[in-house]
Amino acid sequence: MVTKLRERSQVTLPAEIVKKLDLKAGDNLEITLEDEKIVIKPVLIIDRAQSWFWSSDWQAKEKEVESDIKAGRIHKADGFEDLIEKLK
Repeated sequence: MVTKLRERSQVTLPAEIVKKLDLKAGDNLEITLEDEKIVIKPVLIIDRAQSWFWSSDWQAKEKEVESDIKAGRIHKADGFEDLIEKLK
C-alpha cells in the first residue's frame, strides 16, 4: 500500500488496516523508526491512577482468582455470620 505524506506531516492510514485493527478516531498510535522503517503500533494509555491494576503482581492474582472461580472454589456468604463460618 502506498500513501502520500501531506502537509504538516500527515498520513492517512488505509481503510482496510483501520478496519482490521479496529482503530477508532482518538486512538493512540506509537510511531518508531526501526532499521530505516517507520513502524506504527496502536497503544493503550493507562491512567496513572489505574496503573496498579496492570502490574504483573496484580494480574497474576487476577488469573488466580479466575482459576478459583472456574474450579468452584468461590463461595457466596448469606450474611456476616455465614461469612465467618465459611472462613473457618
